Amino acid sequence: MPPQLAVLAAVTLWGVSFVATRAALAEISPIPLVFTRFALGTALLLTLLTVRRRLKIPPRESWPALAAMGFLGIFLHQMLQAHGLTLTTAVHTGWLIGLIPIWSALLSAAVLRERFDSTKVAGLLLGFAGAALVVTRGKLSGGFLSLPTTRGDLLILASTLNWAVYSVVGRRTLARLGSARATAFAMLAGWAMLAPFFAFRAGWREYARVSPAGWGAILFLGIGCSGLGYLFWYAGLEKLETSRVAAFLYLEPLVTLAAAVVLLGEPVHWTTLAGGAIVLAGVFLVQRARKPVADGFSGGNVASGDLTPDVASGDLTPFRFAGDIPRRRSSRRRRRRNDLPPDKPD
Repeated sequence: MPPQLAVLAAVTLWGVSFVATRAALAEISPIPLVFTRFALGTALLLTLLTVRRRLKIPPRESWPALAAMGFLGIFLHQMLQAHGLTLTTAVHTGWLIGLIPIWSALLSAAVLRERFDSTKVAGLLLGFAGAALVVTRGKLSGGFLSLPTTRGDLLILASTLNWAVYSVVGRRTLARLGSARATAFAMLAGWAMLAPFFAFRAGWREYARVSPAGWGAILFLGIGCSGLGYLFWYAGLEKLETSRVAAFLYLEPLVTLAAAVVLLGEPVHWTTLAGGAIVLAGVFLVQRARKPVADGFSGGNVASGDLTPDVASGDLTPFRFAGDIPRRRSSRRRRRRNDLPPDKPD
């Protein structure tokens, strides 16, 4: 598969993920859905590591970090998104997830003491202005906070902040273990945290009422978004420069918009389109103003979102580290140490 097509396939899968989640939530509650999705995704990733002869138990000293990654990236993030999507639309979610690089920029300023130039400040202001327009729908009266869709939007916003925190917590472990291995075991840890809640709720009882279409959505999320999406992402990153991959990520909210309208018949208000466009403009300015962070870690830039794992679909977007993809290219195409793939705003 051509690398451009591989990246486009990954972005398409992740863009449709919000639509599939919302469709599945019409037939199954959030906890059984997330538990089943990541049971499938974890099994697939561990199987792929086994086939590639790279399945090794992480060193004991990395277990606390992997547990934290599983809690933030799977358990908490997916619970926020799934419950949020029971109240708001997939279209709103697709636009609001684009804020992840902006939260990452703020964390960069707070944790790494990175200085903001005027371009980055303008991008931050634009991003939050666009998000405010999406959430409030242009209505500034206090009554909008009582609307279920507003509460759903706020849960999605909380998930974007949580994901930016995850990117900081997990970056050392991703660099040390390699993205594929760290992602698989963090996903396993998060799935294990969901198991007690699944058992307490007797979540398996809900399987009987799931229709074939509902199972199709669940399989799409588990195998497609949490499995095949990674394969396509890796295939593209092996041959494409980071800047070219980043350009594809701007298509993701548009994929979500088109899929939500066609498959779910969701209405689209002009404030949603305008706010989403403003969010993307703000993210573009923030990423355009990015500068390498000389923090002693093995590459990446928190402010640009380069250390932020996947998303948009809630998945842990894999990063390209030396241990993940063999270097078979000439020095002319070799990436710099600080040139890592961008975050996937899921």
